[in-house]
Amino acid sequence: MNARDRDGEGRARSARPRDGLGRPLAYGEPGVERQPEGILRTPAETVAQAQRLLDAGMPFHAHEVFEDAWKSGPEADAALWRALAQLAVGLTHAARGNAVGGARLLRRGAAALAVPDAGEGAGGGGSYGIDVPGLVGWARELAARVEAGAAVDAAAEAPRLASPPDLPVPL
Repeated sequence: MNARDRDGEGRARSARPRDGLGRPLAYGEPGVERQPEGILRTPAETVAQAQRLLDAGMPFHAHEVFEDAWKSGPEADAALWRALAQLAVGLTHAARGNAVGGARLLRRGAAALAVPDAGEGAGGGGSYGIDVPGLVGWARELAARVEAGAAVDAAAEAPRLASPPDLPVPL
């Protein structure tokens, strides 16, 4: 019989601790606390929490925050949050040394953000202060460096999600 770890609802879910990049560690080793799933956050809370995690070198955990927003928020915002989750997973893979997967996901997220209206959020009413053009450029530039063999430190490469303060934030 397979005694798999289960969550509170009976779904298979590994209880192994994870490191800051989401890699499983051996049972009993100290790990990084996982992000709780299914948390409803405002867009501002989502951006703030994801930025804290990115700055701490934990893009895997930031992707979980974006995934919550994508799955629980309005359909009009799904493309924005999904693209941001892809960027976070791309950074995760790049930092783990998976150049092919990292570059691919960084480019996929950038392409999704670059689609007209994809970064608009709120049904076209604004990008919640997210610097969409800056993120597209960051992801494409990092993807090229990763493909060229650059080692990636997730905290050092963490993108700035918010628009620069000297630029007006779209409403």
